[in-house]
Amino acid sequence: MDADNRSDDSKVDETLEESFPASDAPANTGETGIRIGIPPAGIGAVSDNAAQSRFELNIDGQVAYLTYERSANTLTLVHTEVPAEIRGRHIGDQLVEAALAIGRSEGRRLVVVCPFARAYLRRHRQAG
Repeated sequence: MDADNRSDDSKVDETLEESFPASDAPANTGETGIRIGIPPAGIGAVSDNAAQSRFELNIDGQVAYLTYERSANTLTLVHTEVPAEIRGRHIGDQLVEAALAIGRSEGRRLVVVCPFARAYLRRHRQAG
């Protein structure tokens, strides 16, 4: 990881609150390795559904999402949900990456409440 990424990581706030369950079981998350780069075949682009305050991926008729709260200066990542039918394809990872990129591009401080997103950030830092 280069110095630019480390400075971006300093803008991420992690909370200790564990009130929202991660939607992917550990076997279906980064424990098996994080894929960085081209998304797996069949996975499209993440869209921002501002009306429902969530980032979404529609795959095979199923909608995976990461809910958020936006304030003037922050983007709070609240909860990730991936339907059981499409788990194991690193869809949660793609949602978190998109949320981080959007938050950073908007110059917002990132507050990570979602346990899945926090776990992803820990694994991503270790991989870097």
